[in-house]
Amino acid sequence: MKSLLQTLRLWIAADAPPAPAEEVRRIDWLRVVPFLLLHAGCLGAIWTGWSPIALVVCAALFTLRMFAITAFYHRYFSHRAFRASRPAQFVFAVLGASAVQRGPLWWASHHRHHHAHSDRPADSHSPREHGFFWSHVGWFLARGSFATRVERVRDFSRFPELRWLDRYDVAVPAALGVALYALGAWLEHTRPELGTSGLQLVAWGFCISTVALYHATFTINSLAHGFGSRRYATRDDSRNNAWLALLTFGEGWHNNHHHFPGSARQGFYWWEVDLTYYGLRVLAAAGVIHDLRAVPVAFREAHAGRKAER
Repeated sequence: MKSLLQTLRLWIAADAPPAPAEEVRRIDWLRVVPFLLLHAGCLGAIWTGWSPIALVVCAALFTLRMFAITAFYHRYFSHRAFRASRPAQFVFAVLGASAVQRGPLWWASHHRHHHAHSDRPADSHSPREHGFFWSHVGWFLARGSFATRVERVRDFSRFPELRWLDRYDVAVPAALGVALYALGAWLEHTRPELGTSGLQLVAWGFCISTVALYHATFTINSLAHGFGSRRYATRDDSRNNAWLALLTFGEGWHNNHHHFPGSARQGFYWWEVDLTYYGLRVLAAAGVIHDLRAVPVAFREAHAGRKAER
């Protein structure tokens, strides 16, 4: 009973200590429940139907939150590939938190750990070491992956607002769900000709959009370490995959990224479409961010002809 109450509390306040060694790879089944419910919520569209408004909201939230994850959770918080003011940092941290992928400190700390141990036994989500399913969805449902690796994000953990987002990571997604329901209910009352409702916007704007975002970003952990081409002889199995790059706004240029993780641009050449980088250029032109780090020419042109050392 005590364990159950502790787990339920952690759904609201994610401040768990590291799991004991014997429980690192044990799935926390109570934490699987919200993940499964979110997927089940997609079926709600069968009863709510669809409307142009619902589809637009779904696509807009997928796009906005994908950018927040790829540009800020990944390239900024994980790799410091550019600089941002504290207000901009917080705004995009909130947008990233709305993607239901935990807080920015948790996300960045585990990603930094991944780069330190990529495709070796200590890598939490290596498909080579742990299999496809574990690398795609199993690892973040395990007890060993629940706690934030604070020692890896001391640069950002000094900000109390980021620590709050990390501890109460359910707050922003919950607020988004309530806002979507309220918007849909208001439109149903004031503009019934639009054919939408509160539950319809929750089904499409929250559940379907979030699940699509989930599995798009998860492919970088799973598929991008097994399918595609290898321009650089990195010490891991990272691959460049143009289809995944389109799906994830540039993250699919994964071998490029593992070759030089600190670059704000992951599509190193003009023909490698990197939508996140284009968005960052717009934000830089507007003065929201600055000092976008580029990959040095020597690194970009270092197409290794030897096999990578393991």
